[in-house]
Amino acid sequence: MTGTVRAGVEPNCLLLDADGGGPYLLVGGERARLRPGARVAVTGRVERDLLSTCQQGEPLVVASIEPAP
Repeated sequence: MTGTVRAGVEPNCLLLDADGGGPYLLVGGERARLRPGARVAVTGRVERDLLSTCQQGEPLVVASIEPAP
């Protein structure tokens, strides 16, 4: 998925506003590459049953991150 990272309402929660969908809660991944405002391409899997304190977005377990134009 490609989109823009933004901060969630809870501390340390990051969301991906994906092009054509989202938001997705970014679970795992290299946090240095997931900064609010960054445009990224993320691969991973959606884990709908994953519990989180973030209370926003559909959980997306990150496998890889690349910069996106």
